[in-house]
Amino acid sequence: MGERLQKIMANTGFGSRRELEGWISDGLIRINGREAKLGDRASLNDDLVIKGRFYRVVADDQRDARQVLMYHKPLGELTTRDDPEGRRTVFDNLPRLPQGRWISIGRLDINTLGLLLLTNDGQLANALMHPSSEIEREYAVRVNGRVSPEHLETLRTGVELEDGPAKFDRIKSEETGDGSNQWFRVTVKQGRNRVVRRLWESQDLQVSRLIRTRYGSVNMPKWLSRGKMELLSGADVVTLAKLGGLDSRPTDHLRIVPVHPRHKRRAKRRR
Repeated sequence: MGERLQKIMANTGFGSRRELEGWISDGLIRINGREAKLGDRASLNDDLVIKGRFYRVVADDQRDARQVLMYHKPLGELTTRDDPEGRRTVFDNLPRLPQGRWISIGRLDINTLGLLLLTNDGQLANALMHPSSEIEREYAVRVNGRVSPEHLETLRTGVELEDGPAKFDRIKSEETGDGSNQWFRVTVKQGRNRVVRRLWESQDLQVSRLIRTRYGSVNMPKWLSRGKMELLSGADVVTLAKLGGLDSRPTDHLRIVPVHPRHKRRAKRRR
């Protein structure tokens, strides 16, 4: 029966399953010569054309090769693989993998810095990003404007944003006094777009600095300079995987490898 097409592509790092479902709906993917449809499954050795490029489905048996990379994202970098405007992305300086590619576990916007986790395992990335996992993200945030006790209570209780209710699970002032620029430590369990900034903005307060300091069980070490990276230890990867509800080692699954069009034609003639 194979696996759902968007799942295989997500395992390989093409994007989130929701994003890839959009590619399928838009007719950007063909499977074995026909246009793919939502619900299609792919099996071993199936031929795919994704946005005009040729691929083949193969078995991924790299069960001992799960890796997670800590990256201290600086300001001005995008968490995307390609930018039409040619701006710098977090993928520009990452080490090359012998196979597969790095997948970001969540995103940080261009004006947010701090801890970004990347992995070569799509299953792990999806598990840690899925809302049901309720993985904590912790941020240090500097807020412009006078923050009252009533503001803090509202943000703990929850507010209605344009895409649904949201709140801080924890919020703590990092300094005393009532100045107009205050630092706070906040924790959320939602990976929604700009949710930390939007929560403060709902109280007519502006975020002037936002730094992610923790994702799940991983804290960003103080010695990790901006723009630098470090692989997690095997034990830390196991802890993170269990937090996402996965076994300590990835299970076998299908993935996609690029195929030169010439090789594809030869394979068809051999058949």
